[in-house]
Amino acid sequence: MDYVAALLPPVVMAVAFTALIVTMVKSQGGANKSKEDAAADALLARAESAAQEPKAHGA
Repeated sequence: MDYVAALLPPVVMAVAFTALIVTMVKSQGGANKSKEDAAADALLARAESAAQEPKAHGA
């Protein structure tokens, strides 16, 4: 029965990892895809504009 105790943790982790990947794949797209894409685009645009703004250096 030691082999069961040795194999159980990796099997449980494999099942959990598979469930995580399936959940991630299923959550891609769908009804909220355009809203998520718009939010990501806005975040990138804000980051790019903040990186391009000249910073005032105090002397």
